[in-house]
Amino acid sequence: MTTVVEFVLGGSDVPWRAVGFAVNDSGTVQLGGIRCRFDANSLTLGITSWALAEADDPSATSIDGLATSHRDTIDSERVTATHPNGVIGIDHVVVYTPDLERTCAAITGATAAPLKRIREVGTLRQGFHRLGELIVEVVTFPDIALGGALFWGLALNVSDIDAMFDSYGPEVLSPPRDAVQPGRRISSFRDSVLLGLPVALMTSPQR
Repeated sequence: MTTVVEFVLGGSDVPWRAVGFAVNDSGTVQLGGIRCRFDANSLTLGITSWALAEADDPSATSIDGLATSHRDTIDSERVTATHPNGVIGIDHVVVYTPDLERTCAAITGATAAPLKRIREVGTLRQGFHRLGELIVEVVTFPDIALGGALFWGLALNVSDIDAMFDSYGPEVLSPPRDAVQPGRRISSFRDSVLLGLPVALMTSPQR
C-alpha cells in the first residue's frame, strides 16, 4: 500500500514551535506516521512536495504537478513523537486542482489508491483518496487557476480541541465548531500565526 512518509514545508519552523509543535534540532516535526521537514530557504511557503513509500509507480517525480519523491517507511521511534499542544497526527491534506478527474486519475495511476467518492456542494467538488493513515482531499471550484494540481493545506487530529483552544485563545485559533464529518469538531489556526499554509485542527474520527 502506498503511504505518505514526508511533507516538505517551505518556511520557518519558529511559528510552529510557538504554538506547541515539538520540532527537533534537524528541523522536522513528526505528526503520527508522517514527518514534516521545514525548508527555511524555500522561496515558496507551504507544502512544496511529498515523499511516498511503496508507491505503485516509484519513478513518478510529479503527480499532476505535485512534486513527488520516494522514501522507505519511517521507523517506529519517530512515530511516537508527542506535542505539547495535543496534536496527534495528520487527518488529511488538501490539494487544489482545476480538473478533479485528471488529478484523481493521476493519483490513482501513481499510487494505486482508488478514488473513494466525489462530494459536490454547490459548485465545489471534492474527491477523496486514502494513502495509509492519510486522506488526500482533492478540491476544485469554477474560478480556480488553470494549470497543475497544488498542495493547499493540512487538517490535523488533536486529542482535546477545547483544551487547545483554551490554552492558545481566539487570537491563535478560531472557536471550535461542528465539522462536516458527523460527530467531529474543527478549528483553524489564524493567518496571523504565520504557519505558511492553512492548518485546521479536528477531533479524532469516531471508530
